[in-house]
Amino acid sequence: MGVFNWPIRLDSMDGQRSLELEAMVDTGASYTIVPAKLLHDLGVSPIDKISLVLADGRAVEYDIGRAMATIDGRTEATLVVFGENGARALLGAYTLEGLRLAVDPTHGRLVPATTAWA
Repeated sequence: MGVFNWPIRLDSMDGQRSLELEAMVDTGASYTIVPAKLLHDLGVSPIDKISLVLADGRAVEYDIGRAMATIDGRTEATLVVFGENGARALLGAYTLEGLRLAVDPTHGRLVPATTAWA
């Protein structure tokens, strides 16, 4: 599993507010998690709840919403989890796959994903 930081911009779905932050890229994480206060300040509203198992084995339930994510000039709507306030932002696989980005763990960077067709 590779872990490194990468810049991400999140925008409200109406495009009126944006937030730039450094997120920890973790190849074992499914969803992007951002402190709840930052998402509320961005104007993201919860649309549902999601059950997650954290790295320490705890089962938790968090609100989930939608935001626009931009990384390296690629923009796509994504699901974002309302995480603990004060915690680091985490960039997950759902967002990366939506942006068609892959992890290069050897060099600690994100690269355009290639798709193999069967």
